[in-house]
Amino acid sequence: MVLVPRSRRGVPISLSVKRRAKTAVRLGESRVVVAERFSISTSSLATIMNDALVCVIEPVRRLSELSGDDRETISLSIRDGMTNAQIARVVGCHRSTIGREIDRNGGRASYRAMTAERATCRRAERPKPTKLENHPALAAAVKARLVENWSPAQISAKLRLEFPDDETMRVSAETIYLSIYVHARGALKAELAKHLRTQRQARKQHRSTTSAGGGDGPIRDRVMIVDRPEEIEDRLVPGHWEGDLIVGANNQSQIATLVERTTGFALLIALPDGRDAVTVSDALARHVVTLPDQACKSITWDQGSEMANHAAFTTATDIAVYFCDPHAPWQRGTNENFNGLLRQYFPKGTDLSGVTQDVLDLVARQLNDRPRKRFGFLAPFEMFNKLMLH
Repeated sequence: MVLVPRSRRGVPISLSVKRRAKTAVRLGESRVVVAERFSISTSSLATIMNDALVCVIEPVRRLSELSGDDRETISLSIRDGMTNAQIARVVGCHRSTIGREIDRNGGRASYRAMTAERATCRRAERPKPTKLENHPALAAAVKARLVENWSPAQISAKLRLEFPDDETMRVSAETIYLSIYVHARGALKAELAKHLRTQRQARKQHRSTTSAGGGDGPIRDRVMIVDRPEEIEDRLVPGHWEGDLIVGANNQSQIATLVERTTGFALLIALPDGRDAVTVSDALARHVVTLPDQACKSITWDQGSEMANHAAFTTATDIAVYFCDPHAPWQRGTNENFNGLLRQYFPKGTDLSGVTQDVLDLVARQLNDRPRKRFGFLAPFEMFNKLMLH
C-alpha cells in the first residue's frame, strides 16, 4: 500500500501553515496529529521542524497574563504545599488569578504546567469557529427563518421553545447578528442582512456602558462581588472596606471615600491631581498602609475606571479588591450612606479642588466621632478601636 502525502510535490506549503504546525509540535502535540490537521505529510513536517527560518509563534499575552514560567512556578509550588495566596506573592498576581488558573486546568491534584500552557494557547487561537459554524443543523434552521424575515430575537426564542432539551439548537440573538455582520465565513452569508427589519449592511455601533463618560473601558481581571468571601457579607470580621469617589462641580474635582463595613469608620483622601487609575490607586495605597495589618483586608468598589489599576494596588498592599455589579450601588450600602452624610460638608456642586488633606482629615474625624444608633450610640472611632484591640 502506497501512502500519498497530502502536501503534493510542487505545491508549496505557506509560511503561516509551517509556523502553526511547528508551534503545535513544540507545545507537545503528536506529529501525526499535527500533520493530519494541516494536511501535510509527516516527512514535510520533519523538514519544517528542522528549518531554522520557520519561527515558532509566541502566544501574545497581556502583561497581566500568566507566562509559561509562571505556570511552572505554580506547579512546583503546589507540589511544595503552598497556598494560593503564597503562590500569588511569588508569581506577583492576585490569589484569585492563581485559583482560577488551577481550577480551569484540573485542580491541584492534576495541575501540570505544560498541559496548562497548551490549553491556554489553544484557547487563544483566532479566529474561533462560531456556534453556527460548528452546528450545521442550527445554522440551517436560523437561515430558513431569516429568509422568512424573522428577527434574530424571534428566532432565538422560537428555537428555545422547539428544542427545550437540545443545547445544540439554541443560539442567542447576538450570535446571529455577529454571524451576519462580523463573521460571515459561510455559516450565514452577509446577504441575509437584507432580510432584517433595518436592512443595514453594517452593525450600528452602540455606546458601551462600561466606558461611558470617557472611561478606560472594561476593567481587566476584576474579581466580582459574587466571589467575595462570606465573612465579608456578615460583617462579623473587621477589615473589609467599601470605596467610591465624590465628584465636585462640573465633574472637574474629586475626593475618595473609604468606609469600614463593620464599624463605619471612614477615611477621606484628597485627589488634587485627578482621578485616573494610577493616581487613585497610588493615593489609596499611601493611606491604607498607615492602618494596622488586620485593619484592611479588602476593598469593594463600583465599576468606575478609576480602579482599573487594582492589580498593581493589590500587589503593593496585599489588599484584595472586589467589584460590584453595574448600576448596583446598594452593594456598597455602607459607603453610599456615608457619602450622604459627607454631603452635609460638601454639597453637590461644590468645587473640591481646593479641599486639602488636612481639611478632609478634620471632617473625617468629626464624622468618626459622631454617635451612631446602630452601635448603641457608640461612635465609629470607638467601635474601630474596640475591634482592633481584640
